[in-house]
Amino acid sequence: MSQAVLAQETNRRQLQQIISGLSDGVILAEVDQSILWANEAALAMHGLDDIAGLGANTAEYAERFALRYRNNHPLALEAYPLSRVANGEAFSDVIVEVTPTADADRTWVHRLRSLALTDSAGKPELLVLILSDATEWASAEQRFEKTFNANPAPAVICRLSDLRYIKVNQGFLEMTGHNRDQVIGRSVYELDVLEQAERKELAIQRLGEGATIPQMQAELKLPEGGSKLVIVAGQPLDMNDEECMLFSFTDLEPRRKAETALRQSEERFAKSFRLTPVPTLVCDAGNQQVVDVNDAFMSITGYTSEELIGKSITEINFIDSSEACTQLFATLEKAGNLDGQDLKIRKKGNEVIDCVVSADTVSIQDTTCYLLVMMNITERKRSELELVSAIEEVMKDASWFSQTLIEKLANAKSVNSPNLPNIAFTDLTARERDVLGLICEGLADKEIASRLKLAPNTVRNHVATVYSKLNVHSRSAAIVWARERGLFAGERRAKNPK
Repeated sequence: MSQAVLAQETNRRQLQQIISGLSDGVILAEVDQSILWANEAALAMHGLDDIAGLGANTAEYAERFALRYRNNHPLALEAYPLSRVANGEAFSDVIVEVTPTADADRTWVHRLRSLALTDSAGKPELLVLILSDATEWASAEQRFEKTFNANPAPAVICRLSDLRYIKVNQGFLEMTGHNRDQVIGRSVYELDVLEQAERKELAIQRLGEGATIPQMQAELKLPEGGSKLVIVAGQPLDMNDEECMLFSFTDLEPRRKAETALRQSEERFAKSFRLTPVPTLVCDAGNQQVVDVNDAFMSITGYTSEELIGKSITEINFIDSSEACTQLFATLEKAGNLDGQDLKIRKKGNEVIDCVVSADTVSIQDTTCYLLVMMNITERKRSELELVSAIEEVMKDASWFSQTLIEKLANAKSVNSPNLPNIAFTDLTARERDVLGLICEGLADKEIASRLKLAPNTVRNHVATVYSKLNVHSRSAAIVWARERGLFAGERRAKNPK
């Protein structure tokens, strides 16, 4: 053996001794890609105990181990790391997935760099592959990738070295309408996620420092025009040993639309509230404090807004009866609304007017309120009372009226007593029913006494008992009571033919 060959073999044995204990895997090969040696770490990264398992050369290695890039593209034989080193290529950070062809369920991830040892003349005499196990790192990255893509919260990741986006999830694409190609590879200057941010200078400063960007409102421009209101925040993170910034977003557009719709609705309510000629008041449902009144209410009561707003209904004391006031709000608390309740309202100066009140529950600026609408019926009620009084007077002796006229007068009187008493016709005795029937025919007490062959005092007692049972106070009211129930209709038609 020549001295040169001996020196070369000695150098290789020394090299093997040096690298055998390294935690990184090392594979040594001849220039013709024959695999010479591998340390224990390199064998363990392939699931082997013996170097024979790697194969004699690159071709045999490729038969036993299928290599793919992280994008799932398989490597051709000439792209295998040993082939690339043999062709004089140098690389420092190649990541491949390694799968034994005999066991497709096992996969490792290797990070490789190359080294070519040369002789004194500078010619390659030994090829070196240095491997590190990146399986756990790849698994963690894969979990992050899945989590990032599955997260419904919109997000993008930009690389801090060149401020270009390297990842985007589906949530961001759906929120903005961008497609993936419109985001990946673009810079933050082209797709500005801090557009019109409320503290943009601070956000840009933090982005430059690679520091956390606090939450703030911003406007995201959309690819089809327009913008979207969002909350944006930035969180620094490392990806593949590169410093990056994760931008996450909350879409505020639905809230802005809801607020706009609410504001417009409240504006329309305010306008109609002010302009309606019907007296209207709004009070807080909780403490019954007046929130607002319209001009018609102030006109009818004589109060100013300063005398009403902020004060409770009880404090103002414009409802004439405290019992009626309590009943009004008890009904509203229980049912949420009421329709057509008679109420006496005291004007400023203590004049009392008759009103019909309707009310409903409304929400104003997230506060539950009662809306009270009042109609002044003082004049109408006065006219009705005067009409009833006149009818009562002329019907004291209705014997000379025709039956038709009696019914019309009784019907006119009934507007003041719309509720029917809770009494049935069968609750009357036979004699009381006879008396009621003759009253409905328009007969006076004397005529009823003659018809029934009773004493006048007996008839008067029967009439009083009928009034008491029916809860009425006049002949006209008794006639209305019977007419509302369709009683004695046949007798009236027979005695008053057309």
